[in-house]
Amino acid sequence: MNATDKLNADKSRPAHSQPNRVRGFLFEQLDIRGAWVQLGSAWQEMAAGRGYAAPVLELLGQLAVVTTLITANLKQAGRLTFQLRGDGAVSLLVMDCDEQLRIRGMARAAQELSQGNVSALLGEGALTLTLDTADMRQPYQSHVPLQGESLAAVFEHYLAQSEQSPTRLWLAANHETAAGLFLQALPGATMRDADGWNRVQVLADTVRAHELLELGSIKLIERLFPEEDVRVYDPRPVTYHCPYDPPKIHSMLRSVGRAECEAIVAEQGEIRVHDDICNHEYVLDAAAVAALFSA
Repeated sequence: MNATDKLNADKSRPAHSQPNRVRGFLFEQLDIRGAWVQLGSAWQEMAAGRGYAAPVLELLGQLAVVTTLITANLKQAGRLTFQLRGDGAVSLLVMDCDEQLRIRGMARAAQELSQGNVSALLGEGALTLTLDTADMRQPYQSHVPLQGESLAAVFEHYLAQSEQSPTRLWLAANHETAAGLFLQALPGATMRDADGWNRVQVLADTVRAHELLELGSIKLIERLFPEEDVRVYDPRPVTYHCPYDPPKIHSMLRSVGRAECEAIVAEQGEIRVHDDICNHEYVLDAAAVAALFSA
């Protein structure tokens, strides 16, 4: 990324705009890095037609934000997928983000559920990370138990174990916008300023959810850290990317076998396949199934 000249540009933006972007920044005198993300239309496209209850929508939006933040900060470009599985009313959250910051995700939850924190909604479970890069023979995976009363706390615990660097997250989401702030102390930060990490945490803890959702990156940084020397970097766009993929469905049906597919058509008149993560429906009638296997 190309650095800008401190906090000297992009001071504000219209409140109704939908930025869909992530912006990194650095406390130059403290060796502390940060990142901000705000998703508008990309998040709305992901949630459209899902019918998620408000607590599920909030969790999934926050997961979209933290997945984008971590992917944007990867040392090596790749596709990152997080899965949160639990035995509670929300049994599954999935979010996927590639090196181009194209996101997609879904949730699986009971139809009726009450408001609650992460431990109440997900129950006992685990967080699984899958990282796939071009030079890996097979994807890397790691698993940690779900620990924390909020999604930010769950990922702070995960990052403390995986990166062994002090990390903090502030996340917010509603039906229109999902946003978040990420801070991480770099090696040697305490040698630069013994109180620096504690100071920026205390300042960041004053942020309110509506500020994350409404303020642009520059205004938020100025609001939280007015006395700090902060260098901001050029923003990167984030998009929702979940196109129809008939070849994937056709390959799956071929693996099921012609006899089984024809039996389903004979019984039900057609084959319906629902792609949960993209929320697409694929319908094949008898002619389409015959053509699939004759090909």
